[in-house]
Amino acid sequence: MMAKTFRASRLPAHGAEPGWAALLPARAPTPALDRAITADVVIIGAGFAGLAAATRLAQLDPTLSVAIIDADVVGNGASGRNSGFLIDLPHDISSGNFGVDAATKSRNEITVARSAIELYARLAQASDWGKDIFDPCGKYSVAMTDAGKEHLATYSAKLKALDEPHQLLGAAEIADITGTRSFKAGLFTPGAAMVQPVALVRGIADRFKGSVSLFERTPALSIETSSSGCTVKTPKGEVRAAKVILATNGHAESFGFGSGELLHVFTYASLTEPFAPSLIGGLSKWGATPAAPMGTTVRRINEAAGDRILIRSRYSYIPSIEVGATAMKGAAKLHDRKFADRFPDHRHLKMQYRWAGAMALTWNTVPLFGEVEDRIFAACACNGIGGTKSTAAGIATAELAVGHQSLLGEIFRAFEKPQRLPPRPLVEVGARLNLAMREWRAGRE
Repeated sequence: MMAKTFRASRLPAHGAEPGWAALLPARAPTPALDRAITADVVIIGAGFAGLAAATRLAQLDPTLSVAIIDADVVGNGASGRNSGFLIDLPHDISSGNFGVDAATKSRNEITVARSAIELYARLAQASDWGKDIFDPCGKYSVAMTDAGKEHLATYSAKLKALDEPHQLLGAAEIADITGTRSFKAGLFTPGAAMVQPVALVRGIADRFKGSVSLFERTPALSIETSSSGCTVKTPKGEVRAAKVILATNGHAESFGFGSGELLHVFTYASLTEPFAPSLIGGLSKWGATPAAPMGTTVRRINEAAGDRILIRSRYSYIPSIEVGATAMKGAAKLHDRKFADRFPDHRHLKMQYRWAGAMALTWNTVPLFGEVEDRIFAACACNGIGGTKSTAAGIATAELAVGHQSLLGEIFRAFEKPQRLPPRPLVEVGARLNLAMREWRAGRE
C-alpha cells in the first residue's frame, strides 16, 4: 500500500474549565508520552468514545496492547462538558409518522443508548462507584408552555407504542419534584442515568493498567500509514501500532477525515453557587430535559457545600471549534434569564461556573464510523447525545477493529455515510439561521 500522512491542522482548545472538574479534588494526570513505543492499537482521544473503545478491547482480548493518547487531561474535553445525562430513549419519536420503519429506527437507537448505559453500570459495580458518579435514577422532561405540555402527551403516546415504561406528571406533581411551580407538566422515564461526567471519565481512565496505557497532555500531530502499520507522532514521542482508532469527535476533521461533512456546534452550561438544600423545595437530586428540542436542560445536584442548579441552553455554530468571549457572554445572559424564569423566587442566586462544550453533527445525523482509511477506524460525530452515542460508537469501533460481531456493530455498520455539506458560505449561513430558528421555536422551553 502507498504510504500516507495525515497531519493535524489544529489542536483542541477547550476554554474555561468545566464546573464538574472544579467540584472535584485535584487529580494528577498520567505522564505525557516522551519516547517511541509500540502497541497493537493506538486510540487518539480519551473521552467517552476512546475510553469505551479501550475498555471493550481489553474485554475482548486482554493480551492486546493498547495505547491511549489525549491532547489534554482526562475530563477537560467535550466528555466532561455536558450536563451529565445518559439518555436511553430517542428524542424525536414524537414527531412525524410512526410506522414500522420509524419503530425499528427507534428500537435501534434504544439499543445503541442502552449499550452505553450498560457499560457504565458494569463499571460502576466493578469500581464501587457511588451514585454521585453514576446514578441509574431516570430523568424527567418538563414543559413550560401549553405547547410543551402537548408535546409531552404526544411523546407519551409514542412511548406506549414502543411499550416503554414512563409516567406523565401534572403541574402539581412536577412542582413537588422540582421545587418550582413554573413547569406545566412533566414526564418521567426510568431508564436514563445521571452522571458526574468528569468523575466518570476519570474513574474509567484510572482503572487502566497492564496492557492498556494512557498518556495525557500528548496531542497527536500526525498519523502515518504504510504497509507495515501506523505511526502516530506526538511532540516528544511516537506510537507504532497495527491500527488506529480516532476518537476525537469533531477534531477528526483536523486530520482530514470527515472534511466537508461535519458541523461544529457548541452548547453552554452554567452552574449556580451552592445553596442550602432547604432554600428550594422538591427533590435534592433530579435532571430534566426540555419538552421542545433546543430548549433548556435543568439539573439539580448536591454536594458537601450545598445544592446547585445547572442550566444548559444555547447552541452556536463555530467552525473554528474554539469558543470566543462574545459567545460565552451571550450564553451567560441567556442562562441567567432561563434560571430566573424557572426559579423566580431565587433569581438572586449567582452562577459560579460557566463553560462551553463542542458537538459534531452530520447533515443526515449519522456517525463518522468505520474504517475511514486503511488501518484507521473512526468513532466520531456524536450528533448531540455524546454520553450514549459516543460511548456506543467507541464500543462498536473496538469490535470492528478486532472482527467481533454484535447487534450493536450491525446497527453501526448499517448507518449511511455522512452526507456532504453545501459549500462553506452556504452552510455557515444556513447552520446559523437553522439554530436560531430552532431556538426561537423552543421559546420558553
